[in-house]
Amino acid sequence: MARHTQARGGQDSPRSAAALRVAGWAMPVLAFALGVRGNTGPSPWTDEIVTMDVARRSWPELFALLGRVDAVHGLHYALMHLVGQVASVNEFTMRVPSAAAVAVAVAGTVWLGRSLGGARLGACAGLALAVAPTASRYAQEGRSFAFVMAAAVLATGALAKVLTGDRRRRWPITYAVLVAVLGWFNIMGLLLLAAHAITVAWIRPGRGTTLRLAVAQAAGITATAPLLFLALTQRSAVGTSAPVTAGTPLALWSWLLYPGQDTLLTSFKLLLIGSTLIALGALAVRRRTSPPLIRAVGVPWLVVPPALLALATLAQPVFAYRYLVFCLPAPALLIAAGVLALPWWSRVALVLAVSAPLAFCHRAIRLEQSRSWDTLAVVRILRVHGAPGDAVLFTGARCGLISTAFQEAFARRTDLGRSGTAAAADALDNPPADPATLAHRLEGAPRVWHVMCTHLSAAARTAAEETAAAQERAMRAAGLHPGRHFSIRGIEITLETRSEEKYATTPKAAVADVP
Repeated sequence: MARHTQARGGQDSPRSAAALRVAGWAMPVLAFALGVRGNTGPSPWTDEIVTMDVARRSWPELFALLGRVDAVHGLHYALMHLVGQVASVNEFTMRVPSAAAVAVAVAGTVWLGRSLGGARLGACAGLALAVAPTASRYAQEGRSFAFVMAAAVLATGALAKVLTGDRRRRWPITYAVLVAVLGWFNIMGLLLLAAHAITVAWIRPGRGTTLRLAVAQAAGITATAPLLFLALTQRSAVGTSAPVTAGTPLALWSWLLYPGQDTLLTSFKLLLIGSTLIALGALAVRRRTSPPLIRAVGVPWLVVPPALLALATLAQPVFAYRYLVFCLPAPALLIAAGVLALPWWSRVALVLAVSAPLAFCHRAIRLEQSRSWDTLAVVRILRVHGAPGDAVLFTGARCGLISTAFQEAFARRTDLGRSGTAAAADALDNPPADPATLAHRLEGAPRVWHVMCTHLSAAARTAAEETAAAQERAMRAAGLHPGRHFSIRGIEITLETRSEEKYATTPKAAVADVP
């Protein structure tokens, strides 16, 4: 295997080698800085609100929840609970750990790149991942996906150590431990193991090495057996599953480059896609002069997990792009290797070509309305237009947890539609009040803010529409009438009053102007 590990970086002068080491250490610092910068700007959306709610629960409440639902996120919930014990639970504290996880993923990518192709490749791959908008997007989300990516990179790095001929016993053991950590953060991450198997078959390192890696994989999977068992008994629904079509590969590639940026100019999209394809093309054309292990590691990592997830969707709709965040380091490695295969002037041209699109993407993912629910706008609207004694009524799966996420804003606003808390019910959502209780509460409410979350899965949307219709009938029977209305991203808000006063409807475009 020694012939596969010859690095171009080995020809660098001592001064260049020192500069590359400094650059390698600087990449995770850059990633963390980008992850923290502006991370309170975007509104917490559905899943983040769940994280904030779970982080406030006691250990018994947390264990009771995981025994019933969402055990696949249990390790992350436990970490966020610990964070909540030492800091207040808010958007910033719930998102900073994800920024740290992305920084670890970038450091791991630098290490992996050095192992596969030298210090220059490691620094370039780390830079590509650090500035990737998708990496920053998930560095600013209080969920487990950044942690899955970090575990995936480190596990792949341990695999590379074994494949490059390092016979020390610690690397198979480290690989097994990291496989277990990967699975405990999210079982979807175990799709990476199929890519690793193809990498081993591609390289053919010998029977002894193959056996050691197989045993390590089996040990790691065995360590996740309790979680796998719970996952089989729990039917945690994917909020929204993307359709799998012939255009899915291009859609996934676009998402890896600019996640959900529907405001990105078409010219910017073409620049990003075109520039990265040029880099990959250079890697393919000059494959004889590029490190062979890059392709053996990067291509299966990029291709196999999405393909398996797409196949799984035939049985159950689970193809959500966020489950594939752990594949993001693969294109970072491949693109970096392709760029290094180009002449220096081509590298400069590519960097200049992608600078403006990347800057635009980074700005866009930090906007308040960049997430599927603009919950910060809800708080702002109620603060500006609310009055003492106002009540709230939520519609839509987990929509009521908005009041839990922003406890101060809803401290004096009674939630008429719930019979208890999600924590007390060992659930992710507040249990609803029965129709008679709701009707009785509405009789004594002078003003009610009806908050309906609309960005839902198909099944949840149907249930929400039925619930909304029943709630509206109850409000009419109680003498409440719709007045002022606000339409914001993923949420509709209507003020129901007993007054005959007619309020003007606030158009969607004007909500941003509400102070």
